[in-house]
Amino acid sequence: MPNFFTENSDLVFHFNNLDYRRIVEIAEDNFEQAKEFNYAPVNYEDAMENYRKVLEMTGDLTGNYISARAADVDIEGAQYADGKVDYAKGTQQNIKELTMADLMGMVLPRKYGGLNFPLTIYMMATEMVARADASLMNIFGLQDIAEMIDKYGTDEQKQKYIPGFCTGEYTGAMALTEPDAGSDLQAVKLQAYQDEKGNWFLRGVKRFITNGNAQVHLVLARSEPGTKDGRGLSMFACFTDKTVRVRRIEHKLGIHGSPTCELQFNDTPAELVGQRKFGLIKYVFDLMFRARMGVSAQALGISQAAYEEALIYAKDRVQFGKAIYNIPAVANMLIDMRVMVEYNRSLLYATGVFVDMKEKTVLLIDKYKKEGKSVTDLNNDLKYYTKISNLLTPMTKYWLSECANKITYDSMQIHGGTGYMKEFRVERLARDARITNIYEGTSQLQIVAAISGVINDILKDTFDKKESKNYPGGLSRLASYLKEIRIIFYDCLKYVMDKKDNEFQDVAAKDLVELYSYLFIGYLLLDEAEIEPRKKFIASRYIINSLANAKKNADTIKNELFTDILHADEILI
Repeated sequence: MPNFFTENSDLVFHFNNLDYRRIVEIAEDNFEQAKEFNYAPVNYEDAMENYRKVLEMTGDLTGNYISARAADVDIEGAQYADGKVDYAKGTQQNIKELTMADLMGMVLPRKYGGLNFPLTIYMMATEMVARADASLMNIFGLQDIAEMIDKYGTDEQKQKYIPGFCTGEYTGAMALTEPDAGSDLQAVKLQAYQDEKGNWFLRGVKRFITNGNAQVHLVLARSEPGTKDGRGLSMFACFTDKTVRVRRIEHKLGIHGSPTCELQFNDTPAELVGQRKFGLIKYVFDLMFRARMGVSAQALGISQAAYEEALIYAKDRVQFGKAIYNIPAVANMLIDMRVMVEYNRSLLYATGVFVDMKEKTVLLIDKYKKEGKSVTDLNNDLKYYTKISNLLTPMTKYWLSECANKITYDSMQIHGGTGYMKEFRVERLARDARITNIYEGTSQLQIVAAISGVINDILKDTFDKKESKNYPGGLSRLASYLKEIRIIFYDCLKYVMDKKDNEFQDVAAKDLVELYSYLFIGYLLLDEAEIEPRKKFIASRYIINSLANAKKNADTIKNELFTDILHADEILI
């Protein structure tokens, strides 16, 4: 029977090699929680073993039960009638089983019934859920709603909302976008107003709301009359009641098990979460971090599934007297797919550790402040982890979602005509993958989010250390290629910055971000190759291809091959 954790040697590799001790110590309050909860870990080894057991259980659940229902969920989809939304029968069963396994409160505090797991472990579970059924991830992954309430809500709000997530009574939705406010959330118009007693109410429409039939909504609303920018927006929590109407559900290309709703709030009672006016400039940005990591894990799960389908089919499909697996062109495609899956996984979990460190440092700062301890060093640490996370999170979302679309495309190509048929799983995977580089910020917006960190070269110290390292054997040759890529990057960066032209910088951003990515991912793979001999093949394929791509990126920038964008009005007639 398949287990999506134990049978995935690369996922197990990443779990076994997590640099996680400091994160776990902070998360577990130096294991003081074991005094209050008899199931809390007593030391680091105990915590990691607990994580492993839960991931193994998740692997069994996703591999043997959730994945078996995915095709039926896709066909049935979420159903809408008379303002009411019902999950597909398979989705209902999936949520029930995830709840019984305590996984719907995976990242939530133990005092509310959660497991208190850090982000990276959660992302590993999310990858497996998405591999089984990408649409289910959009429900499983919205534990972030409760986590935001835990971070910024009052004690009363925490008690009111969070336990229901852990028991499976509640699922969540983040109601951000509107018909005229998609990526540009500063344009949000939904009104938040107070009555004479100071109670808050919501009035307006939200669109493209994932899991919009949820019991709990986090709603971005305009609380300051007369404002038109982000400074007039606050965050609110509310329950779904008779004042919240689902106007319709969207008929989508993929992820059919996840209802995407248009919602109308008709004077809905709500509660302010956190500080007034901080809804967009603080809370949504925090929420988006988590959401983008979740979509990245979703994309990786889809990629893994598509690769597996292609590999199995290629070994079974006989043409001209032999399995197509033995045709060099097919084998080459499969190797490229495998390399993409593995470097994507390396990027995701490296980023996860940085985000974990950022979040746990915030917790430690709060603890030290309450104890009257100095937080100067911790504040410096927080600045560092925040800068790195602000770069790596959009970079991760960019690569993993783009690769998911490429891998599912190639998987369908290997299947030939059969891959185009609904009887084969890859057809659904290709449809599900397409949304990953659109929602939670398109690939283009991820480039915009990442470019500042690239221009400021915030990984300079990291790259300096890697360059000074003596890699053994054949890895030294690959290290020299990364040095060459770094020279190319600095040359291109200087060329762009010397122009002192913001418009030129904007059109060069994609190439600069990609150049920087080659370096970070390349060094990740080199370090992994020192641990695991098989990884040498992955590192070699990736770095050699990256050097070739880096030269193309440089050619585009130095020869200004994209400058026709600056003449779009003359071309697009």
